[in-house]
Amino acid sequence: MALVRVQGESDLRPVVHVGAQRMTVNDLLTLARGDSRPALATTARERMAKSHAVVKDQLGARSTIYGVTTGVGASVKTAVPPEAAAELSLNLLRFHGCGTGRTLDDLESAAVLAIRLNVLARGHSGVRPVVAEQIAALLEHRALPCIPAEGSVGASGDLTPLSYVAACLVGEREVRYRGETVPSSEALLALGRQPLQLGPKEALSLMNGTSVATALGCLAWSRARRLARLAAVLTAMASEAIAGNPEHFDAFLAEVNPFPGQATVAAWIREDLGAPSSVAPARLQDRYSIRCVPHIVGVLVDALTWSQGILETAINGVSDNPVIDIDNARIIHGGNFYGGHVGFAMDSLKVAVANMADLLDRQLMLLNNPSESAGLPENLVGLAGPAAATHHGFKAMSITASALTAEALKLTMPASAFSRSTEGHNQDKVPMATTAARDLLRVVELTEQVAAIATLASCQALELRAGIDRSNRGHDLLRAVRAEAAYVSADRRMDRDIAAVLRLLRSDSLPLGSLDLS
Repeated sequence: MALVRVQGESDLRPVVHVGAQRMTVNDLLTLARGDSRPALATTARERMAKSHAVVKDQLGARSTIYGVTTGVGASVKTAVPPEAAAELSLNLLRFHGCGTGRTLDDLESAAVLAIRLNVLARGHSGVRPVVAEQIAALLEHRALPCIPAEGSVGASGDLTPLSYVAACLVGEREVRYRGETVPSSEALLALGRQPLQLGPKEALSLMNGTSVATALGCLAWSRARRLARLAAVLTAMASEAIAGNPEHFDAFLAEVNPFPGQATVAAWIREDLGAPSSVAPARLQDRYSIRCVPHIVGVLVDALTWSQGILETAINGVSDNPVIDIDNARIIHGGNFYGGHVGFAMDSLKVAVANMADLLDRQLMLLNNPSESAGLPENLVGLAGPAAATHHGFKAMSITASALTAEALKLTMPASAFSRSTEGHNQDKVPMATTAARDLLRVVELTEQVAAIATLASCQALELRAGIDRSNRGHDLLRAVRAEAAYVSADRRMDRDIAAVLRLLRSDSLPLGSLDLS
């Protein structure tokens, strides 16, 4: 592939001045999606130059610096001559080129770049500004490193996957650029940049951190938040379809049991139901999969609020080793690369998200069962009369949803419980944070598929319920879905319907209301 040299095109995207202020999850997502572009703040350049000077000065004074004048990991006792420090830096990224599994997609790879850029911009890693500028150029022009998903134990950070970022900066390995996988050296040339020659500690600073686990966690967090909001809309639709009791979502319940997530979800459902229905409730108390939704989805909302703080601390924290105290010209050795907080947060979210799959699967079964749905047709069969006997409606959809739910629940085993001693017993206790984040992404993916099936069933149920003609969020969602997936009037394949709803969900094209968790 012959790459065309990037010309000075105008770029109207807003600029994120990396290093000027604290980066939020939403800031990260705009950079990862390419909705904004990065620029290294002047203050960040100044801090980085000072931290690099500390390394350079101590190297000149022949101080002992881990990963600069020593080997790495269990080889820390191996002395490295100062004149060989740059060679050690290059070899470090090369021997970690042993990742396996799928390649991170463009959004994931871009999120990794954005976080690593922000970490280095803090100015406590001993890295020159030119290194951060190289990352910013790759991110701005979407020349994204091909990063294998597997191979990290979460400490010392994400060494193996982040080695693919470091390698691309020096013109080794591959990037995805303009829809093609190309050697990074060719992409750098197209961007008008030269491969870097890394200095002492720079490869270690690029690789020795939790940026992959944190990036995947942030993307999963965003999708999980959207699922929480969708679950509230689907609950309102299911409640309406079965003539449920709206009293279950009364604000007073949360006032006397003041979990913030419970209050938020109940408020969402009240908003989604809209004005009170003229239809009398079919029963005093609905099944738990309707009545207790504020308490079930509320757990996820509170977990999202808590884990957002964990993720934003990780986004803005300095997670490599050693770190540079530029005010006192000190190099301090520690374990900031240990991704324990991120790993625990991801393991916790896995449970809360999988419970969404289980909840929506239960709601689907409720809608399919006439004895619990106030008389909706069995399996939501979409036609009446003798012909209905040969049709099956959402019977098989419930089997698929059950299978997906079981797989999501299986994946809730905490990855952090599987610590392994590795690397000559130097890394003898590790958090498996990146595995937890990858598990969470899979649980989110499975739950989205269950949610798509539940969405189709809820739409079918509303249309089957005679006399319902209301204006509320559920009916807005029904209209959005019907533009892509038709009412099921007779047995037919529905895999394409599921795929259509997934596209709407993942492109933020469903009318879900505000995603504000407060």
